[in-house]
Amino acid sequence: MPLIIMLSGIFFNLVNTGLLGYYFMHFANYEMSWLTDWRFISGIILFVCGLWINWKADAILIGLRKPGETGYTIPVGWLFRYISCPNLLGEMIEWAGFALLSWNMPALAFFTWTLANLVPRALAHHRWYKNKFADYPASRKAIIPYVC
Repeated sequence: MPLIIMLSGIFFNLVNTGLLGYYFMHFANYEMSWLTDWRFISGIILFVCGLWINWKADAILIGLRKPGETGYTIPVGWLFRYISCPNLLGEMIEWAGFALLSWNMPALAFFTWTLANLVPRALAHHRWYKNKFADYPASRKAIIPYVC
């Protein structure tokens, strides 16, 4: 991994956690009624659904390579029938849920920056699959089923 990628990741996370932490320490004032607000409930549901999608997709990807194998395989089944990167879609859904459940600008910024990072990664990953495998499913999209 190039050093600049690692440093960029560290910077990204420091800025995001700093903004979120500062907001929660100095400005957040959630009443108990927030726990029954539609934004909180919808956000929790989105976050958990995204987390499940992310974990399930990662488990499928990890299971593609048997012990001792070093090659690449086309993932099949489940959401992989429709998109190349359901794990990244799941992560985007997670952080959309977090932005909704916490309802603040730093969380929205985190979600926006996550999109700015993961959408290009998914598109590049999708291109790599199409270039690497001649039999890659033509109807499969990168990150959003039937769209892109």
